[in-house]
Amino acid sequence: MDNSIKNTILITGGAGFIGSNLSEYFLGLGHKIVCLDNFSTGHHHNLKDFIENPNFKLIEGDIRNIADCVLAVQGVDYVLHQAALGSVPRSINDPITTNDVNVSGFLNMLTASRDEKVKRFVYAASSSTYGDSQGLPKIEDVIGKPLSPYAITKYVNELYADIFSKTYGLETIGLRYFNVFGRKQDPNGAYAAVIPKFVMQLMNYESPIINGDGNYSRDFTYIDNVIQMNELAITSQNPEAINTVYNTAFGDRNTLNDLVGYLKKYLVEFDSKINDVPVVYGANRVGDIPHSLASINKAKTILGYNPKYSLEEGLKEAVSWYWNNLK
Repeated sequence: MDNSIKNTILITGGAGFIGSNLSEYFLGLGHKIVCLDNFSTGHHHNLKDFIENPNFKLIEGDIRNIADCVLAVQGVDYVLHQAALGSVPRSINDPITTNDVNVSGFLNMLTASRDEKVKRFVYAASSSTYGDSQGLPKIEDVIGKPLSPYAITKYVNELYADIFSKTYGLETIGLRYFNVFGRKQDPNGAYAAVIPKFVMQLMNYESPIINGDGNYSRDFTYIDNVIQMNELAITSQNPEAINTVYNTAFGDRNTLNDLVGYLKKYLVEFDSKINDVPVVYGANRVGDIPHSLASINKAKTILGYNPKYSLEEGLKEAVSWYWNNLK
């Protein structure tokens, strides 16, 4: 995709955290955006800055409904498929709904995209696919057995994408997201991600609860790095780039104890009392992997990926956004 040529991009889950950031970014480049969302986890307020943009079109629909998928892909050049039910605990509590959305919905979108002959289908894969693989850093072609229903669904996505590429010639690229965080990520609800949840708790002088001893580590990935990867995935003209998967991460890992330390460091700039909020430690969470670290060599070599934001740099931006928007 040449950014000087204006395209129509469908972003499923476009009212969600990652999807709304992608929508805003590509609208800023002058492309037309179609957003498909059923607002089960997305929010109308994520769209407020561009809902009136004439290049933005919202379709309130569900990827589990093939008719909604067919409608959404009409006249679309590229698909950025972000719609999914995230969260390992949610999938353990309700594996059927997770499978319906993440597998059946994914297959609907692949089929509709194939039939519409879209140029490329880029989808949100997941680091959970590495499962019980012990090796660090995680390399794309070495995975283990999944540890949760969610992880199974995201691996099945990769298998379906591969088959659609080989059988129907649909160009697909999967992006294995590693613990994405940043502006617009929802801090509320039972399945809120750890960073916005901890930020809100600290801002309210509530103790964040760390699962385990705090030494589990993650490759936390700021949203702008993820935007860069999505753009590279739909713009790359390298024949080697398509019909494969890439780790989407910063390529470094930090413990949960590190994370809370950084959050306090940046939040005390707004409120010094936050430094005195104690941390509480609880039991390890079922389905959690102890450590996660991505090799990003494949993305660097083939796509030219060059992530700009470390955890600390991303947290500075994210904490400022949460303070100014949610306090």
